[in-house]
Amino acid sequence: MGAVSLSYKGHRYPVEVISHCVWLYFRFPLSFREVEELMLERGIVVSYETIRRWCGKFGQTYAGALRRRQPRPGDKWHLDEVFIKINGRLQYLWRAVDQDGHILDILVQSRRDKAAARRFFRRLLKKTRTVPRVVVTDKLRSYGAAHREVMLSVEHRSRKGLNNRAENSHQPTRQRERAMKGFHSIGGAQRFLSAFSGISPHFRPRRHLMPAHDYRAEMIVRFAIWEHITEVAGLSTKA
Repeated sequence: MGAVSLSYKGHRYPVEVISHCVWLYFRFPLSFREVEELMLERGIVVSYETIRRWCGKFGQTYAGALRRRQPRPGDKWHLDEVFIKINGRLQYLWRAVDQDGHILDILVQSRRDKAAARRFFRRLLKKTRTVPRVVVTDKLRSYGAAHREVMLSVEHRSRKGLNNRAENSHQPTRQRERAMKGFHSIGGAQRFLSAFSGISPHFRPRRHLMPAHDYRAEMIVRFAIWEHITEVAGLSTKA
C-alpha cells in the first residue's frame, strides 16, 4: 500500500519533525508537553498545541495506512470489553483481536447490552469484510444474544480462560489511560484509541519471543514502513 493521502502543504515544519512527534506521542505514554520538551532538547522549538493538532490531523491517517498493510484477519476472533472513565463517567471499550493478536477494531460505547454487542459485531463484519470461523468472548450474555442475531453460523465459545488474548490486548490502553489521567469525551477517546491501536502495536512486536538480533532487524523493517507511510522515505530518496 502507498503513503498517506493527507497533504503536508501549509505546514512550516518538515515532514520528519511532524511524523516524529506523532510517533513519540502514540508510541510512548507521553503528554503533548513532554513531547514538546523532548523536541526542544533536540533544538526544535514547537509548541505542545501544534503537536496536538498534528496528532489529531495525521494520527488516524497514519494508523489507517499501517492497518492496510496488515495481513488478512485470522479466522478466530477474540472479543472483550472493559470499562474506562470518560469525564468521570463509566463507559465501555469494546475490542476485537484475531488469534495472532492483531487488533481488528475498537469501539467506545456507553453500554454493554445486546444492542451494543450487536453494533460491534456488525461494525467488525463491515470493517474486516470477512466472517470468522470462531468467536471467543467472556460470559457476558449480551454476546450470545447478539451472536444469534448477527453471526448465527459462526461458532461461539465463551468459557472462562479462553479470552486471555483479548484481555491482554487492553494492557497498553490501560497504561496510556493512566498516563493521560482519563479521557474527556467519548468522541475524543474513540479518535485517540483508533489511532493508538493502529500505531502503537506496529512498534510492539513480541519481543519476548525473539532473540535480540531478530528484534532489532524487525524494528528496522517497521521503522522503514513508518517512513514510507508518512512519506519521509520519499523525501529522503529525492534528496
